[in-house]
Amino acid sequence: MLSFVVPAHNEEALIARTLKSIDQAAQTLFVSYEVVVADDSSADRTSEIAGEYGARVVAVNCRQISRARNAGAREARGDRFVFVDADTVITGAVLQAAVKAMDKGAVGGGCSVEFDGQVPGYATVLLPPLTALYRLLGLAAGCFLFCTRPAFEKVGGFDQRLFASEEIAMSRALKRQGRFVVLPESVTTSGRKLRTYTGREVLRMLGNLVLSGPAYLRRRDGLDLWYGERREDPDLSPIESSR
Repeated sequence: MLSFVVPAHNEEALIARTLKSIDQAAQTLFVSYEVVVADDSSADRTSEIAGEYGARVVAVNCRQISRARNAGAREARGDRFVFVDADTVITGAVLQAAVKAMDKGAVGGGCSVEFDGQVPGYATVLLPPLTALYRLLGLAAGCFLFCTRPAFEKVGGFDQRLFASEEIAMSRALKRQGRFVVLPESVTTSGRKLRTYTGREVLRMLGNLVLSGPAYLRRRDGLDLWYGERREDPDLSPIESSR
């Protein structure tokens, strides 16, 4: 069985589109699957919408992405995990490629990532080299990561000391267990963070990371890109959907 684990915090505007894409992609494989939504302290209709789309909802109250992902995985019944962010749309092609990779012995992997809508100028400059670096290093982006249950359990899940970049730590840990692949197929994730944070704010966070090192990722303070108050996205419509 495939288990899709979707961490979510106040995602009522986007999660319906994500769950619909998961259902459509999974149906192309003709395999049994489940969707587990780890609802982390949402104050909106995230949990209700997830239930309407047939997902099993796990209540989490930690405001930490790595813990939410692990909480969802603990409730999952499948022997293969696919972690999908609640603002991300997947396709049958990327899911088929992920399953095929695991069928051929890969312990896990990721894929290419595209962003919905228009992104600001600074993002068009930063994203290509960042994407190339991830691929060169063989790292999965956080919005889509897959792995086998045995490999997940051997590495102890996502590193709960981290409040961000836990997908990098997970990619590196899984590589030590076996073959880890980055697929050429892509998913589409929301570009809202890029649209609602200025280049100066993003560069300041990156600068703090460089100066403070890994310790900067072990606290929520300063990681507003992931944990700050949600800002209104002027370009929400391209990914927003109703049932």
